[in-house]
Amino acid sequence: MILWAFLIVVLVNGIRAPFERFTDKTAAPTTPTAGKPTFPQQAASSYALSFANVYLNYDPATAPDRQKLLAQFIAPGVDPQLGWSSTGKSTLRSAQVASVEASDVNQAIVTLLVQANDRMFQLAVPVYAKDGALAISGRPATLPAPSRAALPAANQDRDSALETELQEPLTGFFKAYASGDTASLQRYSDPPVTGLGNAFVFSALKEINAPSGAAATRTINATVIWQVSPAQGKNSGGTLEQTYQLTMLKKDGNWYVTDIRGSTLPAAS
Repeated sequence: MILWAFLIVVLVNGIRAPFERFTDKTAAPTTPTAGKPTFPQQAASSYALSFANVYLNYDPATAPDRQKLLAQFIAPGVDPQLGWSSTGKSTLRSAQVASVEASDVNQAIVTLLVQANDRMFQLAVPVYAKDGALAISGRPATLPAPSRAALPAANQDRDSALETELQEPLTGFFKAYASGDTASLQRYSDPPVTGLGNAFVFSALKEINAPSGAAATRTINATVIWQVSPAQGKNSGGTLEQTYQLTMLKKDGNWYVTDIRGSTLPAAS
C-alpha cells in the first residue's frame, strides 16, 4: 500500500508541474521570434545625418541646388524646399545621432544633436523605412539642447602627503608619455604603457588629486599642461590642460603607473 501511494503522488505531481508552469503569469516571457523584422536604426541614422546636412544648410543663392539635393530624401508631392521660405541663411557645423525611437518596423524619429548658426539644439527627423528603402516622411522638429548637468562636489578627503610624493615620479612619467620614449616609460610604468609619440611636449604637472586609500595601490587624477607640438615648423601650437586617471602601484619603494585613462574628475577653474 505504501508503494502504491508513493507512485500515485509522483504521478500526480508529474502531471501538475507542467500545467502550473503553463498557467503561471509570472513566468519569464518567451524570446522574440528569430528573424522578426525590426526598424533599421543604423541605416536610418546615417540617412537622417545626410539629410540634416542638406536641410540645415540653406542660402537663397543656392536654393535650386538645395532643392535638388532634398529631392533625394523626400517623397514626390512634398514641398520641394520642405518648409523653407527661400530667405535667410543657415550653416550646419556638426550633427550627431542622439537617439532613435521607433514606433513600429517602418517608422521612427531619429533625434540629432546639432550645432548650427552658433547654437546647439536637437533636431527630430521622421524617417520611414520599407523593404530596404528610406524616406524623410515629414517636416523635422527643432527641440532644445539637453540641459547641462550640475556636477557633484569634489572629494575633499585627499592624501596631501601622497600628492607631494608623486610629484617627481609623475613628472618623469608624463615627460616620457609625451615623447613615447620606451626606456623611460619602463622606468615609470609597469607594465609599460604606450606614449603619445611627440604629439605633445610636457610643460608642467599642474595638479595631483589623490584620495585617501591603501598604502601600496591608489587611483589618482593628474592634470597636465601640454605644449602642443607645432606642425611643420610653424609657430607654437599653444598649451592645453588635460586630466588623466592613473592607477598607481608602489613596488620596491617606487611608484609605477599601471593604467592610464580619461578622468571623470570635475574640472577646476
